Amino acid sequence: MSDHEQQRARYLAGAEGAPPVPPPGGYHGARRQASAPARESAVAPTATPTPEEPKQPANALGWIALTVAVLFALTLLGTLVAGGTDVLYGVTMLTAQLVVVGTVVAALFSPRARKLGAIALIVTVLFNVATVGGMSALQTSAAGSYQGAKSADQKHAEAYPGIKGTDPQETLGQQSLEEVRAQSEELFADIRTRLTREFGYTWVPVGDEDLRPERNGYGGESMLVEYTSAAWATEQPVQGYARKQAVMAAINDEVVQHGLWELYSFNDPTGSGIDPSMIAKLYGSDDPRTQHTWEYYTENYPDPMRFYANIYDLSNDRDGGFLAAREAQTARTGEPLEGLQLVVIASGVLGEADRDEFETKLQEYPGFE
Repeated sequence: MSDHEQQRARYLAGAEGAPPVPPPGGYHGARRQASAPARESAVAPTATPTPEEPKQPANALGWIALTVAVLFALTLLGTLVAGGTDVLYGVTMLTAQLVVVGTVVAALFSPRARKLGAIALIVTVLFNVATVGGMSALQTSAAGSYQGAKSADQKHAEAYPGIKGTDPQETLGQQSLEEVRAQSEELFADIRTRLTREFGYTWVPVGDEDLRPERNGYGGESMLVEYTSAAWATEQPVQGYARKQAVMAAINDEVVQHGLWELYSFNDPTGSGIDPSMIAKLYGSDDPRTQHTWEYYTENYPDPMRFYANIYDLSNDRDGGFLAAREAQTARTGEPLEGLQLVVIASGVLGEADRDEFETKLQEYPGFE
């Protein structure tokens, strides 16, 4: 037995059942496979788990923004319930609104305060001076309570029975409401009778009498009213330049007999002094012969009665625009499309039943005029 076989026999002694000894130099490729895991373990980095960062609590700025927004919203709602419209639009409330907005914006720029800042922003958008103030204004308008922050002197002036700039003694010395009404009805009756007799016109009443309270110039209503009579209109057209002149001449005679001044023509450029281009715009032409409207006026100054006599003539409607306007007016009032209309208006008149109360109240306003 050679030395190599003896050495091999010694290696195998007592190794029954063990796998055969590798040949000299080892199996082919065994070294590469054995070293591969070692290289992989050497090259592969060791993964170290990153600990999760704890969430940061909201800082004080976020809580301040939310608290300020909520408190401001509650203040606005409280003012709304109290009816303080003037307070809502006051300088103090607007300044407070700016402070709240500034605080909310600052919170939105802070990462730790952003969440509460967003909630505060929603509260501010829903409840602010504009939205709550608008609600308060509607509530005040519906209730008619515009007291706000007015002083006692302002509230006192609001109840002034006369009209600012008008001497109360002139009001007491002029025609009363009842006197204007009676004179108007008498004047209308005489004009209707004369025009029916001379031209055969028949008449129809238009609308109803209207009494509108006059403002006193101090923020309230006076005891005086503006009187507008029911109108009277012919049921027949009044057409032709000569016919219109004759009708207005007869009306002029009647108004003078009733104590009014002579009629004044708004539509005639030769006497009105109004620019012809404006006359053409208002009356369809600057020539009375081709105008679709004649408007005459007079009064009994210094008394308050004002008398109007208008003629509407569709035969001078050039493009149908005047007809459309008259049809719309007829639909509203029921008046004839064309013809003559008479009406009286008197501003700042006092009813006889209110005269004593008017004089009594004036004693509380020395120096007012």
